[in-house]
Amino acid sequence: MKLSFGVKVLVVIICILISVIVAIVAGLMSHAPGSPISEAVLYGGGAFAGCLILCLTVLSTLGVL
Repeated sequence: MKLSFGVKVLVVIICILISVIVAIVAGLMSHAPGSPISEAVLYGGGAFAGCLILCLTVLSTLGVL
């Protein structure tokens, strides 16, 4: 697939936004009452990194990036 640079940047931004949503949901789900917030933030950060790597790998494999 031959996409222009601007479209590729928009695709990467969409991947980042999807990863942020996944990180927020993962952080909220992992937060238990009485536990420190730092654990939920760390869990959300791991979910963000994993989701972003997965999205970019799949798009690179499909030839979008």
